[in-house]
Amino acid sequence: QVQLVESGGGLVQPGGSLRLSCAASGFTFSRFSMSWYRQAPGKERELVGAITSAGVSINYADSVKGRFTISRDNGKNTVFLQMNNLKPEDTSVYYCNARNARLLLNYWGQGTQVTVSS
Repeated sequence: QVQLVESGGGLVQPGGSLRLSCAASGFTFSRFSMSWYRQAPGKERELVGAITSAGVSINYADSVKGRFTISRDNGKNTVFLQMNNLKPEDTSVYYCNARNARLLLNYWGQGTQVTVSS
């Protein structure tokens, strides 16, 4: 059974940091690119950043460049999102995504809430 379980969300003050984790199981993690998306109330889900299966290529949305860092540990089947200098506009539900384009497989986690507020 495929599972993506996010953790690490919460309430943080502007300028603070959080580290999200996404633990994967039920599929060959090292063969999937991993991404973080977010969705704020009333808005469409947007890509935050993505990392290829071997971690060679990483890209970020312009809104988070220089503040957020994606990394992965293929030995622990986990992908991370380090978020620094958080802003109120970063408030969203953050989702983990696993994708293998060749096999047409696409999996989602249940999401974790991040709220940035003073």
